[in-house]
Amino acid sequence: MLELLSQPWHWSISGLLIGLTVPILLILGNKSFGISSTLRQVCAACIPANIDFFKYDWKKDSWNLFFVAGIVLGGFIGNTLLSNPNAIMINPQTQQELAALGIKDFSGLLPTDLFNFQNLFTLKGFIFMVLGGFLVGFGTRWAGGCTSGHAIMGLSNLQVPSLIATICFMVGGFVMTWLILPFLLTL
Repeated sequence: MLELLSQPWHWSISGLLIGLTVPILLILGNKSFGISSTLRQVCAACIPANIDFFKYDWKKDSWNLFFVAGIVLGGFIGNTLLSNPNAIMINPQTQQELAALGIKDFSGLLPTDLFNFQNLFTLKGFIFMVLGGFLVGFGTRWAGGCTSGHAIMGLSNLQVPSLIATICFMVGGFVMTWLILPFLLTL
């Protein structure tokens, strides 16, 4: 059984499981799926400051904290007990294009050429890790949710704002990948 779990699975299985999350949450208590609101809950619980944004009954949505804890625990178990010893398969053409931009290490989920502790103190590392993290957090708040909340929960509920947000996420991803990333990698 452990061998079966540690092998790569077809993408449609995870898609089906993620897709089933929406009706299960709605049936079990009219709950909405989204991860970004969990940070607000943690801040409201741990930092009882006099900030209006954190003044709400975070306990009524505490199920979401358990959901995120399950994601973290599942990721830990998957990485330590069920990790696949084979190298991550990346299209050779993609490898060539990234190598031309200076990314040559494909041994992990993130290229260590960009994401390592030493790079944090360089201009390129600061842009990718610190500024990029801030922009993701700011964009999530501005859009009223993260990609999982809008693209999975919002679209399944036929919400027009989620459709607009998801289209903007996709356009932003294409612009970043094809226009901005090649420029940033030359810094």
